[in-house]
Amino acid sequence: MAANSILTIILNFRTPAMALRSAEAALEEMEDLPGEVLIIDNGSGDGSFEALRAGATARGWLDSGRLRIEASPVNGGFGAGMNIGFRARLSDGSRPDFYYLLNSDAFPEQDCIRRLRDFLLSAPGAGLAGSYVHGEDGTPHCTLFRFPTIASEFEGAARTGVISRLLKHAIVPLEIPDDAQQVDWTAGASMMIRREVIEAIGGFDETFFLYFEETELCHRAARAGWRTHYIPHSTVAHVGSASTGMKTWARTPEFWLDSRLHYFTQTHGPIYAIGATLARLLGGAIYGLRRLTSGKPRADAPHFHRDLLRHHFKRLRRPLPAPNPARPFASDPVLEGHKS
Repeated sequence: MAANSILTIILNFRTPAMALRSAEAALEEMEDLPGEVLIIDNGSGDGSFEALRAGATARGWLDSGRLRIEASPVNGGFGAGMNIGFRARLSDGSRPDFYYLLNSDAFPEQDCIRRLRDFLLSAPGAGLAGSYVHGEDGTPHCTLFRFPTIASEFEGAARTGVISRLLKHAIVPLEIPDDAQQVDWTAGASMMIRREVIEAIGGFDETFFLYFEETELCHRAARAGWRTHYIPHSTVAHVGSASTGMKTWARTPEFWLDSRLHYFTQTHGPIYAIGATLARLLGGAIYGLRRLTSGKPRADAPHFHRDLLRHHFKRLRRPLPAPNPARPFASDPVLEGHKS
């Protein structure tokens, strides 16, 4: 494969029609770039793999040599699915120079992929780069952030002007800039990573099932000396939460609570994680008082703070598994399941 090659990885879970649409947009953007598109069905178990294969065959993609489809036998979460992509080689047996992570509900727009790659080529110390993401109605989605901290947990839960002004340095979401900007982390909906970063620090920590995995990856990369950047001229349309159902949560799922706790424990230690939970509860109590006195709307899922506290006590008794950052290049890729 030519130099500066790219492997675009699209992870599907029970949204095959949308994943095919995402792949179509990626293939169009990859037309003049060296590399391939890899769709991974992440243990959907509902016929998604067969639907992906049939759709790709009907479009002639499988015969083009530019697209492959693989199936994981289990759904190990976002990070585990993407690690399958990190272990994969290009069809000629070579490893790509860059990995482009693309959500199955995200659709790269003109020169999106090229601009991420070209930025990384122009900035040797930059290891990861993310896109400007907007909804299909044009509404901007915030995808550039500071790392979460005890201060940010308190500020984000309190949602009170005076507290936010005092702790403005800790607010996690950042304002969208006009030009490229170094950030702590960026969302994995449209993210490009140098192969050297994955070689140096490993892939995603598979202890995370969903959420916080790209935050921890960027944190690990930063500790190893790699920068993360936000590239606003690389643009992606994003449906958002199509396969996770986040917008319709009636209760906060345990996998989100697990991921949050694992992030703080892994990056700062268990004592710090306790502090982060207490800060979240204190901030939530302040906002609760504001709701009582001024009629503020509910800001969290029902019973969130009760679930958060119970979950933390539970994990003090039964901790999560040890950190498990995959080492994709420790051996040649072996995938049990289907391939196309």
